[in-house]
Amino acid sequence: MARRPGAPAAYGEDFSFVSPLVKYLLFFFNMLFWVISMVMVAVGVYARLMKHAEAALACLAVDPAILLIVVGILMFLLTFCGCIGSLRENICLLQTFSLCLTVVFLLQLAAGILGFVFSDKVRGKVSEIINNAIVHYRDDLDLQNLIDFGQKEFSCCGGISYKDWSLNMYFNCSEDNPSRERCSVPYSCCLPTPNQAVINTMCGQGMQALDYLEASKVIYTNGCIDRLVNWIHSNLFVLGGVALGLAIPQVTYPVKLRFHNSVKTPLVWGRAPGTQALTLLKGRC
Repeated sequence: MARRPGAPAAYGEDFSFVSPLVKYLLFFFNMLFWVISMVMVAVGVYARLMKHAEAALACLAVDPAILLIVVGILMFLLTFCGCIGSLRENICLLQTFSLCLTVVFLLQLAAGILGFVFSDKVRGKVSEIINNAIVHYRDDLDLQNLIDFGQKEFSCCGGISYKDWSLNMYFNCSEDNPSRERCSVPYSCCLPTPNQAVINTMCGQGMQALDYLEASKVIYTNGCIDRLVNWIHSNLFVLGGVALGLAIPQVTYPVKLRFHNSVKTPLVWGRAPGTQALTLLKGRC
């Protein structure tokens, strides 16, 4: 713990120092994200508890609630180190926070490089995730709402094309499929109708049985993967700016911590080896 201004030095006292500006800025931003992380965990846990056990286990790998919980917990632990470390001027917590930020930045950098180098494999993995989500479309209401939102926002249908919805047992085009939604697509695939007061949830009925040109008059026929790639290309500068804005704090704080003496090595009163005299020694965090 840092020595209070004007207080006399005592045996074993820590003389570490944290810049007040860095201290309170770090505390404010970490407190903000700490609260956000707790909200994310609470929402994720609530969403999981509201689901039936069978449905929750069936689509565990593509459950948005699980993603919220995992990201929320990791964010909570990271911001805990930054928040408490800055408030208490705890060297160990601040160094842990700095190390975690560095690791997160390196992982993001590695993911970006690998995604660029192995773009075909990344595309295949994304297609696999989307197809898995299509399979469990009716099993999880949260997942269903997420897919519907994505298809409406990106004006797309399915992963590669609208016929990917045959992967779902309810929309499958097999002759022996007894579902009333056989050969259909979700309503979120339908083209918007001007001045429509009530959403027609049956607008995608039988669309998979039509060819591309006929279906394109009623629904979106382009897959969401291509639309997502096009959206990324169209907003590359915006995404780059956001990525740079997120990367700057992750890089500048560890550099400032290590090279600009924002946090100095703690010094404590102690006895050097071979002498009885008290002197200032480098302490451990």
